[in-house]
Amino acid sequence: MTELKYRFTYDTLIKLLFVKYPDLLKRLVAAILGIAIDSISEFLITNPEIPPEAIGNKFCKLDINMIVNGERINLEVQVDNEGDYPERSLYYWARIYSSALKTRQSYSSLPRVIIISIVDFTLFDCEEYRSEFLPLEVSRHEVLSNRMAMLYFEVKKLPKDIEAKNELELMLSLFRAKTEEELKQLEALEVAVVTQAISAYREVMVSNEFRELERLRADARHNEASALANAERKADEKWQGIVADKDAAHAVMLAEKDAAHTAMLVEKDATHAAMLADKDAEIARLRKQLEKRV
Repeated sequence: MTELKYRFTYDTLIKLLFVKYPDLLKRLVAAILGIAIDSISEFLITNPEIPPEAIGNKFCKLDINMIVNGERINLEVQVDNEGDYPERSLYYWARIYSSALKTRQSYSSLPRVIIISIVDFTLFDCEEYRSEFLPLEVSRHEVLSNRMAMLYFEVKKLPKDIEAKNELELMLSLFRAKTEEELKQLEALEVAVVTQAISAYREVMVSNEFRELERLRADARHNEASALANAERKADEKWQGIVADKDAAHAVMLAEKDAAHTAMLVEKDATHAAMLADKDAEIARLRKQLEKRV
């Protein structure tokens, strides 16, 4: 099995792919929303650029923001489960929703905001790969507003055998693929949109744009590693200095204690010697008195 060097979940690759081939993104969004592609009259990617300075930021989020038929849609592909993804996606929804209100507009003019998350890990305790969340009343299940929708697709839960007519599952399977053999199996189904997506994926991988982004990322990682090593070296030198200072202070303290202890012993010896001398003198005096009596 030949592992893919870059999977469809790779952030810079997938963003470049969908920016360069927006029709593929449009097909994916239509399949996710369950609408006919012909029904999409407005389709705009509002953040097509990838800022070079953001590539080295480990917290960089290369998502795709869209306006689709007046609705705001955010698509993100997430590989690692950092334990707070639901809260994170809620934050994205809140930020997009709040920023959509223009000056002097009423709240009723706010657009519907849909957050689409394609994740390569198990997020919910269920068998279904698709989960949709809306703001509901807990007893009556009455929808509070249609302005919020949170869609999650856990690609690990996709069925192993996917029918050629199921466009959504086929496109999501691209994000699950880890080997060349898996991509070839999908190509063998001869579904046009999947074949186009894989062809576009291969073209992006050898493009100058992608190579430049990878060069910037490699440089950023090297600089980060160098800065970390330098910081660790300085910290080690500082710690060694602190230890040396503590050792020197401890040695001085021990010397002072030894000197004090020696002085105390000398004083005790002198006191003891004086006491013995006094006793010897008293004994001599008593002996003389006895001799006189005799």
